[in-house]
Amino acid sequence: MELAAALAALVVVSAVALWVAARVMSAANAQGSRARLLQLIALFAPGIASAGEDPRALLTWQPLAATARRLFPDEFAALDRASGATFPFSADQIEAAHARWTSEWLAWERAHDAEYKLKAAAAEEALGAAGGSPVGRARIDAVEREKLERYQRRYEDYTRVSKALRALATRG
Repeated sequence: MELAAALAALVVVSAVALWVAARVMSAANAQGSRARLLQLIALFAPGIASAGEDPRALLTWQPLAATARRLFPDEFAALDRASGATFPFSADQIEAAHARWTSEWLAWERAHDAEYKLKAAAAEEALGAAGGSPVGRARIDAVEREKLERYQRRYEDYTRVSKALRALATRG
């Protein structure tokens, strides 16, 4: 009988030990999950800030966020619930970044046009004062080439970033 009582006590102690171990593991997992949440928030805080300043930052940060989302789906689901949108960049934020990029392009385009109208007018005036000299004509041509080259470089950048932002918005 003593052996049976000892075995029963051992079974009870083992069951209690397993229950305690399970509770400790559960608490440790919860603590680890909270730590990962804080690490993810800290990781993406600079990206959120830089994307607010420059829409091009999304082209770097959003793919990183997508990768992290695949690695830590539970943590991102919790962050999504807490923020009320896709963390760290919602579809609305990506669309707003695209709209901002386009707006900034249009403002640059107007400023560029005004700047080169002024340069062309000054070159025309100098041409008239010089009696239509070949040097004056060459200056006007140089202003036109410079205007076009600068526009083309900036337009290439604008279209590349715009397409990439649109692609991020559709993948969302």
